[in-house]
Amino acid sequence: MVLLGCILITTVSLATGCAAPTTPEQPTSVHHGDKGRVSTTDTGLTLDRRPWWPAGFNAYQLGTDWSVNRGCGATVDLDEYFGQLPARALTRINLFSMFVVNKNTGLIDFAPLDRVFAAAKRHRQMVLPVLTGSSGDCEDHEFKERDWYVDGWQHEESPGGMTFADWMTTAVTRWKNESTIAGWELVGEPEASVCGPGGCAWQNRQCPTGGAQVLRTFFDTAGARLHELDPDRILFAGFIGGDQCGFEGDDLSTVGASPQLDVLDFHDYGSETTLYGPAGSNLPTRIRQARALRKPLMVNEIGIHAGSCLPTSTRAAQFRSRIAEQRELGTAGALLWAFVPDPRPNECTYDIGFDDPAWQIVADVVD
Repeated sequence: MVLLGCILITTVSLATGCAAPTTPEQPTSVHHGDKGRVSTTDTGLTLDRRPWWPAGFNAYQLGTDWSVNRGCGATVDLDEYFGQLPARALTRINLFSMFVVNKNTGLIDFAPLDRVFAAAKRHRQMVLPVLTGSSGDCEDHEFKERDWYVDGWQHEESPGGMTFADWMTTAVTRWKNESTIAGWELVGEPEASVCGPGGCAWQNRQCPTGGAQVLRTFFDTAGARLHELDPDRILFAGFIGGDQCGFEGDDLSTVGASPQLDVLDFHDYGSETTLYGPAGSNLPTRIRQARALRKPLMVNEIGIHAGSCLPTSTRAAQFRSRIAEQRELGTAGALLWAFVPDPRPNECTYDIGFDDPAWQIVADVVD
């Protein structure tokens, strides 16, 4: 299965030499979304001017159309997927440039992604498009190292022959008038690390000093460009939330203080007994930092293995307790990892299929 690049939040610091914690900046008065359907408060979100605690799924395969693109996983029946969701749910999707490259002609073909938005609109569902991922999965399979955030995003070509800056402009311009879009996410799980001699797996990555400032400058610059294109939409941070390069300890506050970021993120792949990450970079710490910045924090990936290793009913119960605990701590929403149309019951995976009891959990907690 190809993922957005999820990484266990319980990993220790990737390398020595990371930037020392810096003093968080004071909250900015810049605020986005006031004229759109989705806006933020200091601690949460609103949808159509009503308080909103979104719940739903990561569904990274929705843009797959094997007759057009090379896809990312199996093709999904879009009406079945969106039609099964409860009202006011949220789906986080891959809106990668790869999906608009016609594998037969090499030309740009927007039809597969257009169909995702059309189906979401038919069923009055909200989506959160992610414009690229750090891992390169579902794209060129190249991990985005520190230099990509410095300037590579403006000159390195991605699938389709576009730079990320080109793709951002293309995607936001084309779909910004879609009423189903809750907001945008620039990069899923960014970090300012570099690949080591052993490769780019998380165990081999190194962390030069100054990573927080590299990421802060990226979000200030790329985020400002996105908001010029779509000033009425909020921007989700996409952070894993652990001690990845550029985010360790107070570094997350430095990056999260960007006036272009409206919602902070945390990704949870720990066990039921975890305290949500290493000390100083765990979920309670991240919620306190978000409060100081006057920004809500969503847990936009919650992954628990099931299939051959755990009954889906047991996993559903763990999802329920995990979400309840996180909400009590002060989170602003929860998205489960990950919906697929073809789950593998004989393997130990994060797969959530159409008949998984996790759907009932989403229906029960969305508000």
